[in-house]
Amino acid sequence: MESIDAKLTHAIMACLFAALISIGAYIAIPIPGTPVPIVLQNMFIILAGFILGPWWGLASIIFYLILGVAGMPVFSGGTGGLVKFAGPTGGYLLGYIPAIVVFGLISKAGKNTWYFNIIAGIVGMAAVYVFGVARLKAVLGVDWTKAIATGLIPFIPGDIAKIVIAAFLTPPILKAIRHIEQQSNDV
Repeated sequence: MESIDAKLTHAIMACLFAALISIGAYIAIPIPGTPVPIVLQNMFIILAGFILGPWWGLASIIFYLILGVAGMPVFSGGTGGLVKFAGPTGGYLLGYIPAIVVFGLISKAGKNTWYFNIIAGIVGMAAVYVFGVARLKAVLGVDWTKAIATGLIPFIPGDIAKIVIAAFLTPPILKAIRHIEQQSNDV
């Protein structure tokens, strides 16, 4: 059972990651031929799962999505609103929910080692792609080949880079967090 201090720390970190995910959504690079941009928010979502674990990571994603549904401009390109879920990128947003649980569960099972984090990132991003490409196909009315060509293939190199960066950033970030927690406990 978590102490009140630990719960407060995790809640604050979940809010911090929701903010980082929102900021990452503003860093969007459009790709010709697809309505799905390259965004940095995925890396912050992956980090949230690795650092916060499955359940506090899920809290950060739910908070982020609620902000977006409420109309805050936190989705890619500074957009928001429930209508984003009906559009071609709505499946990617929904895919973040199972993905963050996968990121957190596999990462924690592997004790946040970089190689388990890479596996967690690949499996979790596969969940994002399943939801995202299926929604893209439905909204655009294209076949699977076209949906995969526009909603998956162009993003694989960038997402692999984000997964690797997040995998290697996680251990030192967790070490810094433990150090800060230790310092606050000593005071």
